Amino acid sequence: MNHSRLIVLAALLAALAACQPKGAGPATSTDTSPPVATVNGVPITKDFYEFYIKGITQGKSSADLTPQQRAAALDNLIRARLVGEQAVKDGLDKNGDNQYLLELSRLNVLQQAVEQNYLKDRKPTDQELKTEYDAQVAAMPKTEYHARHILVANEAEARKIIDRLDKGEKFDVLAKSDSLDPSKSNGGDLGWFSPERMVPEFAGAVIAMKPNEYTHNPVHTQYGWHVIQLLDTREVTPPPFDQVKGRLEQIVQAKKFRSYTDDLMKAAKVDKFLDQPATGAPPAAAPGAAAPPPAPGAQSAPASAPAQPTPPKN
Repeated sequence: MNHSRLIVLAALLAALAACQPKGAGPATSTDTSPPVATVNGVPITKDFYEFYIKGITQGKSSADLTPQQRAAALDNLIRARLVGEQAVKDGLDKNGDNQYLLELSRLNVLQQAVEQNYLKDRKPTDQELKTEYDAQVAAMPKTEYHARHILVANEAEARKIIDRLDKGEKFDVLAKSDSLDPSKSNGGDLGWFSPERMVPEFAGAVIAMKPNEYTHNPVHTQYGWHVIQLLDTREVTPPPFDQVKGRLEQIVQAKKFRSYTDDLMKAAKVDKFLDQPATGAPPAAAPGAAAPPPAPGAQSAPASAPAQPTPPKN
């Protein structure tokens, strides 16, 4: 089951769980608003209906809708209630992945509620934002590089490419005809990047060159053999504080809530059994290396600098 389908199912099952009849869960147990309908004797309350309307209309109330739209929305909610009841009757709420999806949906809703409640009186101060800004700027790379490359399957092919470059053939023409990388359509151009986004072998070769130089020895990475040409370098200019202030607020608040949950973890009695060998058994082998990055030569941007703007592609 792919990730996107899990998300869709989680959302659907959460909605169905909320539509279960009384006795099946506490979804609306504190709701004393009058009913807008009953389904098999169980009310759909006005407040629950309005919450549903708000969710499907991006914040509107039922008063903002036409009578036909209000009726259609209520029918959809009734239909969801009936499907939810049938799912419970059939035991589907406890079947297969459904029980886990329902529990994950519940935990997600509660975590968001706790986070909002915890942070509502803990707005970041200007000093906290400035401190975070300075930390983000300090973590940013100081130089960006513009390079292109030709990727081939083995060292012998790479050396042939270098020989042809030495004889005056054009780098972009060779990239279009011989490279295995999708960037071949752009003459091997990778645009602007920071070294942290590249695998170490690739980054080291780029840093060691001067503009317009190309590697006279092939560079070997997990993707194959590269011939790389450095086109230019430029100094990185941090974005202005005001431009990233909103993002800084998110980062500071996320750190505050993370610290709060760290305290909950420390205060709880937690016993972990994952990957524990049986008594007397040898330790399990270390897990394998992480999956390769999505683009040849490139790694994901470091999580330590989320406020950094994405460099423009030339």
